[in-house]
Amino acid sequence: MMSLRQKGFSLVSAIFLLVVIAALGTFAVTLSVTQNQSQAMDVMGARAYQAALAGVEWAAYNVNVQPVSAATAWGCVASSVTVGGNLAAFSPVTVNCSATSAVEGVSTVWIYDVSAVASAGGASGDLNYVEQVATAKFAR
Repeated sequence: MMSLRQKGFSLVSAIFLLVVIAALGTFAVTLSVTQNQSQAMDVMGARAYQAALAGVEWAAYNVNVQPVSAATAWGCVASSVTVGGNLAAFSPVTVNCSATSAVEGVSTVWIYDVSAVASAGGASGDLNYVEQVATAKFAR
């Protein structure tokens, strides 16, 4: 009686190994791309926060250089601030300011509530959209 030899088993094993190695390679490339995009968004988020802080500092400067009066809160207006350098992508920074007065003894103290919003990358919901808000409260 003749025995039948199995043929082609190593071909099936080789194809299986190639498919598994290709899948692992695809996963590694996808993971690398995702990490790079995540790192880029982290950098953009940090820059957006710095741009928002620049807007808050701009508002604080405008409030502090104006003469103070008991009747009015000088320098506290909503506006847009243009930033340059590495933060130029976040221009204009939207700055909002509100002022309330309080009487302490014989003097009137103005309390300023400032918020600045810096965003870049298109509209909200876009893949590369970044937005940061910085707020501050100070009295003069």
